[in-house]
Amino acid sequence: MLIDTYGRVATDLRVSLTDRCNLRCTYCMPEEGLQWLAKPDLLTDDEIVRLIGIAVNDLGVTEVRFTGGEPLLRPGLVGIVERCAALTPRPQMSLTTNGIGLERTAQALRDAGLDRVNVSLDTLRPEVFHTLTRRKRHHDVLRGLDAARTAGLTPVKVNTVLMPGLNDDEAPDLLAWALENDYELRFIEQMPLDAQHGWKRDGMITAGDILTSLRTRFTLTAEGEDERGSAPAERWLVDGGPARVGVIASVTRPFCRACDRTRLTADGQVRTCLFAREESDLRGALRSGAPDEEIARLWRLAMWGKKAGSGLDDPSFLQPDRPMSAIGG
Repeated sequence: MLIDTYGRVATDLRVSLTDRCNLRCTYCMPEEGLQWLAKPDLLTDDEIVRLIGIAVNDLGVTEVRFTGGEPLLRPGLVGIVERCAALTPRPQMSLTTNGIGLERTAQALRDAGLDRVNVSLDTLRPEVFHTLTRRKRHHDVLRGLDAARTAGLTPVKVNTVLMPGLNDDEAPDLLAWALENDYELRFIEQMPLDAQHGWKRDGMITAGDILTSLRTRFTLTAEGEDERGSAPAERWLVDGGPARVGVIASVTRPFCRACDRTRLTADGQVRTCLFAREESDLRGALRSGAPDEEIARLWRLAMWGKKAGSGLDDPSFLQPDRPMSAIGG
């Protein structure tokens, strides 16, 4: 097991497949992009599958989420999914994507064994999408969402970040659209993971703001902690259900006490938390010929040192040096 000193057990593995992205979202990276990892620094397909196999077979991981950067940019993605689907026991597998390219890959991913997708979409307005992402690809995301639903990658979850003065008025419209299209909408508070380190707490749209806006049009009934478990999203029944909307309030309502996640970066580093400033190297052990047992030991050791919380409320909090695109959200 991957257990820490607070008794939490990590069963959910987030795997970043690349730090590259084909959008330039203002809350993630600068317009000119970042210095990408060199290809030799990235884990190979074989190394990724081996590490996931160790996590599943030796460490008790039951869920795997492929992230980025943008994971659809990974050339070997379909093959990685297919090989991980053949593991025994088979993990539940999902993917977080910006949706660009999903139209042409959704069915292949489903056939390979992917269970579902989370797609990032912050606005229904193409012009606002262009302002937020610095790319004119809104229509591609919508087509990707439709393809994911058609392929059976369900429930299709839509992740939305609201930004002041840009899309903070869209919460009710986004929820109405999600209900109409049978998507599960989840709002995510903007987190201090931008490459520019420009995040400010007093400038963010909070979970409270989001719920107040939604309640101008919908009746929301809290699902309850028993239903939530270790999930990051608090969920509400919409107009009595069965449809739900979620809010991930990492900043104002942290859920660290129930966290069950471990994270692997595209260059083979274990991260115990999105906001951690420390990493533990598994790539070096892999490439030096370490057996699975030794890699599992190093992974256990890394997770044993996981901190009680993210530290966001500590006056001494510092953002991680690496941005969200390199960590994997």
